[in-house]
This record gives sequence, structure tokens and C-alpha cells, in this order.
Amino acid sequence: MSSCAIILLPFLLFFCVRLYFVIFSSRRIRLAPANPRPQRTCSIAIFLGSGGHTSEALKLASALDFGRYSPRTYIVSEGDAFSAQKALALEHLKATDDTLSDDQPQYRLLTIPRARRVHQSLLSTPPDAVKSLLACMYLVSVRPLFNKGAFREPFVDLLILNGPGTCVILCAAILLNRIIGLPSPRVMYVESFARVKSLSLSGKLLYYFTDRFVVQWPDLVQSGGREIYRGCLV
Repeated sequence: MSSCAIILLPFLLFFCVRLYFVIFSSRRIRLAPANPRPQRTCSIAIFLGSGGHTSEALKLASALDFGRYSPRTYIVSEGDAFSAQKALALEHLKATDDTLSDDQPQYRLLTIPRARRVHQSLLSTPPDAVKSLLACMYLVSVRPLFNKGAFREPFVDLLILNGPGTCVILCAAILLNRIIGLPSPRVMYVESFARVKSLSLSGKLLYYFTDRFVVQWPDLVQSGGREIYRGCLV
């Protein structure tokens, strides 16, 4: 066995063990009873995946109590002006005199590179995916370290995803955080309303790596699975 393999083997073993415990802890979180703390605000991030995904995500966001879920972060893909405009429109629609008079903004927009563009060839996708992953790692790992008074705090308390592919990269960055022991948000994946009989590719990839996995159709619930079905949400 080469010296390089001897050095890499312990790191590979450590990675596999940490990955197992991260997945196991995510399953335990699903079973844990809720701890209601109505006076405590919850910072939230919502990934807007463009098109129908954006409409569904904002429909979910519009049902939230903005006084309870604050501040809010909307994450959009590079070049997706439509999603950014829709997020701003929702904030203006839900705005009150109290939120407008606050010194601190109650929401923000963040942009990350796309992991893959529509109709992009598979050969040209890896460089873009790596660029997107590095940007997401900066967002969830590096940037929070510079926030005043936020040491050992995740960039948000809760992250909501519902596709498409770039959300997988965002979740991968959070998974890396958990593996190395950095603070990470809880992750909820809400499967698209359009997925009636089978999970989307993003849903299949993230099935075991989220803290909550919500489906909107009863046919998607598997016996002994970890799906949560609460009816149609959008």
C-alpha cells in the first residue's frame, strides 16, 4: 500500500463515519417532539428555483407569520431576475408599518451561481457545479463567521428547498458543514406539487440528507419511509 493511500484512508474512514452520524441525526430530528417557543423568532432562508419552483416556494412563504419568521433570506440563482422581483413583491405585499419602521432590514436577497443551466451539456456541467458549491460553502460556512455577535450560529435557523438542481448543491454545502462540525441550519425539502406519482431527481438525491421531507400527494408516501404528508400546501 502506497504512503498516499495510508494517509488518505483515515480521512476517508472519518468522512464515512461522520456522514453516517449526520444522516442518523437527521432521522432522529424528524421524530423529536416540537419545542414551542412562540416568543422566539426564527430566521429562515428560502431557495427560489425559478419558474414554477419559485411560485411554489413563495406560496409557502406567504403563509408564514412574518413577525415570527424573521429575518428572511431569499436565495436565487444567478441571472434569475424574475424570482428576485417576485420575492420583493411578496415582501412589499406583506409589509406593515412596524416592519417598514425597523432599523434593521427584515429580508435580504442572495445570489448564487447556477449548478447547471437549462439544456447545458453534461460535460460542461462539473465546472459550474464546483463554482456553485464554492459559493454555497462561502454562504453557509465562511460568511457567518464574520457576523458580529453570531459566533457558532448558522447563517439561518431554517432552510426551505423545493428544487431544482442548484438546491442539491446548497444542501451539499450544509452537509459538509455538519460533517466537519460547523453550525448548520435545519433543512426542509418540500417536493413539488407537480410530482404526483414519483419523486423528482432533486428529491431522490436529498431524501436522506434533510431534516424534514414533505410531499404533497399521498401516493408519494412509502411504507416505513421518512416522508411527511400534510396535504397540498401550494
